[in-house]
Amino acid sequence: CFPCTWEAVVSTQSTWEVTKKMSKKKIQKRSKVKPFLKVINYNHVMPTRYSVDISFDKTNLNKELMKDPMKKKKARNMVRTKFEERYKSGKNRWFFQKLKF
Repeated sequence: CFPCTWEAVVSTQSTWEVTKKMSKKKIQKRSKVKPFLKVINYNHVMPTRYSVDISFDKTNLNKELMKDPMKKKKARNMVRTKFEERYKSGKNRWFFQKLKF
């Protein structure tokens, strides 16, 4: 068996559409971001031209962290706050939209 290289991947699941007619409560509820953390083999990652310049603390996101559920939950909450800040600021809107192929 060949040695495999792995990496921790952070991304979001789809977000809901928000319109001007919606109430503030509904907009706040739909503006929540649901991130996920995974450990993936490098061979299974598809390189794209897209990247986001959000800096994460590497000590809080690593392969060993994914084994402990409480640490993983804490890391996911940290990622959620960073993603929500970026979403509410309006930068990188394409990152929070559904991919179109």
